[in-house]
Amino acid sequence: MQKAGGIIALIAGIFGIFAAGFTLMVGGIGGAAEAEGASTVVGLGWGGVLFSFLTIILGAVAMGSVSRKPGILLIISALAGAVLGGTLVAIFMALALVGGILATIGAGGSQVAQAS
Repeated sequence: MQKAGGIIALIAGIFGIFAAGFTLMVGGIGGAAEAEGASTVVGLGWGGVLFSFLTIILGAVAMGSVSRKPGILLIISALAGAVLGGTLVAIFMALALVGGILATIGAGGSQVAQAS
């Protein structure tokens, strides 16, 4: 199950990058039009880029890991990305959260299977 969680997190991170790029584009257009709050939207876009890249990295690590740490870090990254990444990024971070939960549960199950 940890490989499935890692793959789901990778997909969510890739789509999160596209969502963050769209958020940056909207913020840039708002900044060019001197709209109020455009700098906030740009900041949310950069937060989305950061946490989407972190999700991709942690998803790749979670696929080959035997411990629960990458899955737990993936859950934390998904929650932080949902809060600090904007609405579009939050949609894909919810998918990354599911991937992190699967990676955490899968790693725990494989340790029990190896012990017996």
